[in-house]
Amino acid sequence: MIEPEIEQNETSKETKKKLREKVLRLKKERNAYIVAHNYQNYEVQEVADILGDSLALSKAAIGTGSDVVVFCGVDFMAESAKILNPEKKVLLPVREADCPMALMATGERLREKKKEYPDAAVVCYVNSSAEVKAESDIACTSSNAIKIVKSLPHKQILFVPDKNLGHYVQRFCPEKEIILWQGFCTTHIRITPEEVLATKAKYPNAPFIVHPECPPAVIDLADHVCATSGFSPFISKSQADTFIIGTEVGMIYKLKKDFPNKRFVMPTEHFVCQTMKMTTLGWVAHSLETLEHDIQIPEDIRRRAEVTLKRMMDVSNDHPNAVIASY
Repeated sequence: MIEPEIEQNETSKETKKKLREKVLRLKKERNAYIVAHNYQNYEVQEVADILGDSLALSKAAIGTGSDVVVFCGVDFMAESAKILNPEKKVLLPVREADCPMALMATGERLREKKKEYPDAAVVCYVNSSAEVKAESDIACTSSNAIKIVKSLPHKQILFVPDKNLGHYVQRFCPEKEIILWQGFCTTHIRITPEEVLATKAKYPNAPFIVHPECPPAVIDLADHVCATSGFSPFISKSQADTFIIGTEVGMIYKLKKDFPNKRFVMPTEHFVCQTMKMTTLGWVAHSLETLEHDIQIPEDIRRRAEVTLKRMMDVSNDHPNAVIASY
């Protein structure tokens, strides 16, 4: 059980200050928009124009008027920004910042799987590559997955790639047959029910808030299940002063800013996404200075993936009661 500190000591405060000033100067010179996921390093979150989960960040750069989008996250997120903003230069500061879950599904494997289930609608979690999105019927995020699946007329749903999120969705969609791809988040899979129970014993009055990428046995112990965008709304309505946080440790930064008088504890020390943590303030400055690494997606794949993402956005936002026709 750990209670994370906001301060990081790897770089001196003076160096951080200079890097931050450099980032802000270059951002203005490049007419750039900095997007950061809730799991990013605290120093990166501080310079971002927007923080959020995948749904917010999938749409973040649309209509901003920026020429450059610096995506502080992992590769599939930067791809989503490029899919939706083809005219903009989208940069991923660290080329190696990938998502292990997204790598568990490929377009070729999905095409083969679709042959086994020709009547199934393919719902892909946004934590997937552009190629996988291009092979899917509609995308979803952890915050809208249930709504997306319920909107479909299909009885069979091929859910790619996160088996834990798919298992969670199945609880609310008993009328559907959800075929689970055997992928998972290598960070959220690490937590065990025993760790949760031990933390609950130490903090018996603390609600346990958990991300649906966690294993089913852990979700069974939760007081509230939600995407990262749902943590703050739940906490704001709760009378508790301590909360057990069931997601990546980077989430603590935003929560401490939003609720400085609340206490947040982690049930495990293993809730760290190493590829999310690759992006540092120095790499953001380097990316703005050199315009690296520029995301490129073949146009035929981009267009098909764009349809998949926009169908999701239509159902989750513009047309909340929409039902997607058969494809």
